[in-house]
Amino acid sequence: MANAASGMAVHDDCKLRFLELKTKRTHRFIVFKIEEAQKQVIVEKLGEPAQGYEDFAACLPENECRYAVYDFEFLTEGNVPKSRIFFIAWSPDTSRVRNKMIYASSKDRFKRELDGIQVELQATDPSEMDLEVFKSRAN
Repeated sequence: MANAASGMAVHDDCKLRFLELKTKRTHRFIVFKIEEAQKQVIVEKLGEPAQGYEDFAACLPENECRYAVYDFEFLTEGNVPKSRIFFIAWSPDTSRVRNKMIYASSKDRFKRELDGIQVELQATDPSEMDLEVFKSRAN
């Protein structure tokens, strides 16, 4: 397990599941959670390839921080199917200050463990990561 700058380890399963999303497209999204007691980042939820954006957004807790990766598929102006892998740092305004600080201090190190992220989003409420934001950032 790799050590994060904040002292948070990254469970090997995180990297394995991300690799599956990136290379085999076996997941639409992955939600990661920091397990404070074990001082490590773990996989909290895996989204099936058939699941969409609404399923993904519903997995993010209203008042707790999370990291997430979403495989966003779209059509270019020339009708060419493409995809972008988004990293989302979910930090709702309603979450505890300590929770926000732990996620903020661990983010860059954790993100470096996931090789292949193309776009990063920071979101404090659902409007900052709605489908229109994904569409505008994908190109």
